[in-house]
Formats: sequence, structure tokens, C-alpha cells
Amino acid sequence: MCRFFGLAAALLFLSCSGGQKPDLNFDTSVANPTYTANGPKVLFDEAHKNFHTSGGRYKPFANLIKSDGYAVAANKKKFSKETLSGCNILIISNAKGMEEKYKSAFTEEECDAVKNWVEVGGSLLLIADHHPMGGAAEVLAKRFGVEMSNSYGVEDSLNCDTAATDKSQLVFSRENQLLADCPITRGRDSTEQVGRVVSFTGQSLTIPEGSTPFLLLSPTAYENLVDSIWTEKKFLSTNTYTRFSEVPTPAAGKAQGLAMKFGRGRVVIMGEAAMLTAQINDRDGKPFGMNVPGNDDKQLALNIMHYLSGVLE
Repeated sequence: MCRFFGLAAALLFLSCSGGQKPDLNFDTSVANPTYTANGPKVLFDEAHKNFHTSGGRYKPFANLIKSDGYAVAANKKKFSKETLSGCNILIISNAKGMEEKYKSAFTEEECDAVKNWVEVGGSLLLIADHHPMGGAAEVLAKRFGVEMSNSYGVEDSLNCDTAATDKSQLVFSRENQLLADCPITRGRDSTEQVGRVVSFTGQSLTIPEGSTPFLLLSPTAYENLVDSIWTEKKFLSTNTYTRFSEVPTPAAGKAQGLAMKFGRGRVVIMGEAAMLTAQINDRDGKPFGMNVPGNDDKQLALNIMHYLSGVLE
């Protein structure tokens, strides 16, 4: 996503939906698909005012996993036992819900339905990046023991992509030891090993006991937390604005990506969304996501799906 802070951040977020488009020229082919027939059924949530949909900004991701043999369908209904029946993997990316009132994107009943479905064998990929997405998804994340900071972006001056001159574009690599060694980063063999991941402005996640964090935040990472939320007041022709804490809050000891087994199911929670798709910034034409040269974000996306489908242990 984009780098935002303070009042300017809120104003920029309001226009950001028009500033990002999917990079449909990005190569989403897979040389050796994991599934050549009867691939796992993936339900892609589009029922909660999602900023990312399988036919929109997350189309490159949807195309990538289709190339790998997954069967993808859009979900237009509230989560329930019936909605999730027959689905192997549920993907939720940046659900906004009733953001103007700052309620959860999901009802308590929906959160219970998803948790119960995972406990009996379903797999969930929950993605929510910077404010206000974290606030909309935090109730669901808490069902799995994860606290979302709902900040306006983690920064790290020592572990960022220097080519982008943006301290919120974090680098997780084996070299800086922020990319943890685990099945998701190792893959099935050396051709699937992930060596360098870049995220594009995300929030932090707490790490519950028993989970495996694979995108670690360093001792020099920090974030600005929301101080007061979306006051109803006009400013420069907009109808909302936001204040932020003046003192940066340390984000050390947290993560931007983690995995866990939960009951008989599996969960991956990501604190940043752009890294798993390919987008173009309308304002300057620059790529951001797995289409940025030099990162292994595309392989990370595939490995996450392999973990959720049980190919990786």
C-alpha cells in the first residue's frame, strides 16, 4: 500500500482507491502447477466492502493460484456454516465493512462461523494492512489469538527498501534475519526457497503462542498508532480526518506474517496486502507488490497457499 501519516495520510487514503490498479501484464504463470486436476476450492471474500477482490486489485494473485491449480470462486454472502461448506481455503483481503462507523467488517456470528470452520479442517488466509483495515479485521483476528495494531504503517530505517526511499517498504531477508526459516519460506525444494520479501506499508501483528512468525519486525521497527478515529468534520472537501499519536511506538517483537495450525485447520495472517499481488501506482506508473524486481513475493504467495492446502507441513 502507500505510505501515510497524520492528516495528509488520511486525505491520501481517501484517494488511494483510485490510485491503485492491478498489473495485468505481470507473469502469473506457474511452470509446474501443484494441482493438475481437482485442486482445492478457494473462496475469495467479496462480501465485506473488500478493497481487494479476485477480479480487481487482487486479480494477479487470483490468476497466480489458478495457474497453480486452485479453483477460485468469489464469495458474496456473509460467512456461515452453509457459506463455508465445501470450501477448502477462505481468503479475506482488506475487508472494510462499515468503516465510516468503525465497526468490525464481520459480525460476531460470522467470526464464530469462520473459527468453527477452521477448527474442523478449513484453512484461512486473513490479510489486513494499515489503518483502517486492521480495525475492520481485528475482531476476527482475535479469534485466533492475534492482536492487530491498526497503525498507519510500520517503518524501519535500517531494514527498508533503499531503492524505494520509503521506510515503510520493509525488507525481510535471510541476510537481515527477519525472514524466518520455516516451511513457508523453505518451500518443497531449493527452487521454491524464499530469500527476500518486500512489504509495502503494513501494520504489526502480535505473535500468539504456538504460531510461526515468518516476517519478523526488527528492534528498530516502529509505527504511529491511531489516536482518535475518523472524526466527522469537513476538511478540504473531505468528510473525515484522523489524528495520530505524536510518539512513535516500537514494533519490535511483532510480525507482519505468521502461520499456525488451529484445531484440524490452518491459518495464515498477514499485516500487509500488496506483497501478495501485483499493482501499478496510477500516479507515477511504478509497480508495487510481487511485480517489483528483486523480491520473492510471488514465491511467498505460492508457498502460503501450499501451506494452507497441506502441501507444506
